[in-house]
Amino acid sequence: MLTLASKLKRDDGVRGPRASNPASDSTRRVSVRDKLLVKEVAELEANLPCTCKVNFPDPNKLHYFQLTVIPDEGYYQGGKFQFEIEVPDAYNMVPPKVKCLTRIWHPNITEMGEICLR
Repeated sequence: MLTLASKLKRDDGVRGPRASNPASDSTRRVSVRDKLLVKEVAELEANLPCTCKVNFPDPNKLHYFQLTVIPDEGYYQGGKFQFEIEVPDAYNMVPPKVKCLTRIWHPNITEMGEICLR
């Protein structure tokens, strides 16, 4: 599933740990965000509870995905809630942007689906 991870491994195998041609490095450089996301998406998929599902519309863009949560207990039991998650380029210094696609009343979610954690 992790297309970007396999691409990174394949590129390292073809070029070695470091390429000798700096021009090709600058055109094929992978962002810090993408390197972090390869590791974190693998960890997310391994530890995701059975009530949650992750969907990557484009497997080559790990920075954009959708999360579906179907609670099996509590006030929201039986509901199906979809969230859109976009990880900015400055990730790890800037938090991901999360938007609730399902209309819901919750004190931390606006009518437009914006999540407020302050």
